[in-house]
Amino acid sequence: MDSSTAGIVALVACAVALAALVVAATALVRLRRLRADQRVLLGASSTDDLVAHAARLEQEFRSLHAYVGDVAARLDGRLGTAEGRLDTTIAFRGLVRFDAYNEMSGQQSVAIALLDAEQSGIVMSSIHHRDQARLYVKHVVGGEPEYPLSPEEIEAVRVALAREPPPEPPRLP
Repeated sequence: MDSSTAGIVALVACAVALAALVVAATALVRLRRLRADQRVLLGASSTDDLVAHAARLEQEFRSLHAYVGDVAARLDGRLGTAEGRLDTTIAFRGLVRFDAYNEMSGQQSVAIALLDAEQSGIVMSSIHHRDQARLYVKHVVGGEPEYPLSPEEIEAVRVALAREPPPEPPRLP
């Protein structure tokens, strides 16, 4: 009975060894697939494992986030400066043509209003006559002129602030 028990133990040991060999072969195949998949993710020359790679990616994303935040802050500052400068540029303009001397020469005289966002700027009038032309410029601060405006200059300011086109002059036949 000893030999049969020893034989049975040997057979069981062989079966367990064979099962272990099958498990080891399966684990080896899966490990090779896992390494192949890891090489796809990490690249062939990388010696990092997935955890180290994920930690490095997280650090790089944090660095990128900090850089983007810094750039956004600088852009906000520059945008504020640009908006401040734009407030002092010409925001409203209006042009009115008229006939200063009620002649048949057409509407050769012009009043132009050029104002910024605070309604400060200039109003220019160019009065044309057959043999001469005169240019008048009046300063406007906060919507108030330094000198009284003519009706045509008032209309140019109104057109500028209304942002609507002036009426078209009548066409000559």
